[in-house]
Amino acid sequence: MAEVIVALDVDSADEALGLADRLPDLRWVKVGPMLFLRHGPAVIGELKNRGVSVFLDLKWHDIPSSVAGAVEAARELGVDLATVHASGGKEMLQAAVSARGAMRLAAVSVLTSHTPEGYAQATGRESVDLPKEVSRLAGLAVATGIGAIVASPWELATVRPVLPNGTWLVVPGIRPPGVELGDQHRTADPRAAAEAGATHLVVGRPITQSDKPEVVYQQICETVA
Repeated sequence: MAEVIVALDVDSADEALGLADRLPDLRWVKVGPMLFLRHGPAVIGELKNRGVSVFLDLKWHDIPSSVAGAVEAARELGVDLATVHASGGKEMLQAAVSARGAMRLAAVSVLTSHTPEGYAQATGRESVDLPKEVSRLAGLAVATGIGAIVASPWELATVRPVLPNGTWLVVPGIRPPGVELGDQHRTADPRAAAEAGATHLVVGRPITQSDKPEVVYQQICETVA
């Protein structure tokens, strides 16, 4: 069974909270940069008051002391899961782990919007094997004590064997059959991602842009139960 995390990438706190109230037996939500920058810690408090777990997805990548400070602040807000970039390196990841307390951290490997060609260009390489790159970054992260990895559905078969037992695999790029991909390139449907080893599926636009978000959410939950 995989948990479904609903990405509340919407324009306002009222819209985010209204959507959370509509979804049956909601367990997890994701708060990203757009919602957090507009409404800040208050929206996290409102969501926590509703009894849901909050995934704060700000993807920190900075000097170790700055990232440690951000992690500490998120922990104090009651955040349950927060992201750092694995490419920030060993010292940054260790600083994040030292500040997390009981909060779990997820290391972002390679964004689902990247193609192999685009990632190679961004990193100054002629070519790149994305599954190997994701596995390399995941190995670096878990060696520092990071308890979750963010990876696309395409890398799950490669990265799962390198992770210690109990490590979460948080997987964005989830698209039910027939749904447009948008700016995501490395995607899969919910069932395929869960069967490949995902522990948490991050689903945004297929739910938030639906006329019947509660129906789509329930269908996805039933598919991966």
